[in-house]
Amino acid sequence: MPRLLVRPPSPRLAEGELTHLDRVAVDPALALTQWRDYAEVFRGRGWQVAEVPAADEHADGVFVEDAVVVFGDLAVLTSPGADSRRGELETMRPVVEATGLEVARIQPPGTLDGGDVLKVGRTAYVGLGSRTNAEGVEQLRALLAPRGWEVVGVPVTKALHLKSAVTALPDGTVIGHPDLVDDPSVFERFLEVPEKEGVAVVVLGPATVLLSASAPATAELLRARGLEVVTTPVTEFEKLEGCVTCLSVRIRD
Repeated sequence: MPRLLVRPPSPRLAEGELTHLDRVAVDPALALTQWRDYAEVFRGRGWQVAEVPAADEHADGVFVEDAVVVFGDLAVLTSPGADSRRGELETMRPVVEATGLEVARIQPPGTLDGGDVLKVGRTAYVGLGSRTNAEGVEQLRALLAPRGWEVVGVPVTKALHLKSAVTALPDGTVIGHPDLVDDPSVFERFLEVPEKEGVAVVVLGPATVLLSASAPATAELLRARGLEVVTTPVTEFEKLEGCVTCLSVRIRD
């Protein structure tokens, strides 16, 4: 059974870090409702959902994907690029260790945010931007190369994280919006989507993806490619440069 790690949003969510968006009002009550609905999508599809202990003092703690990245039987605890987020690892580590996965850690001065890691087959594209540095990429490469992974650094200057700009469909096609992607030619197959909110998908199955409800045109585009598209609203997290990928850590059998 696939497993999902999630963390409830902090009451201080509206104070979260911003890099490319202007700050607008965030509704904490609506965010909690959207977070619960998000987790319910996975439960409804047979995923086992586990909650990481709340970290109310960390405004961005709900974006758990940034704290750990899973590569098969290896979980890599990251080294967040924002000082305000480094304390999130304290409550994440015991949860990850309890999964039974082998656990490794990116060490300072290396920085790595999980939102900068896009896995396509046995290639890990890693965004080099404001949150992830070259030392972090090199440490990840040293961990993954013996396991048969290729690690490719990708410049990110137009979005917070690489996966704020691109994600991948079940067949490995990378999707993104032209305003957010530095160099689409980095990817073997690239599909332009019509909405910025449509760049992020979570693969739920061989022909099923989860997408923000804010991207109806992208949903139709993906359905036309033969995919089942499940949508859920994540507007309050999108205001903080979040999306459907960064709200969870997926552990697949």
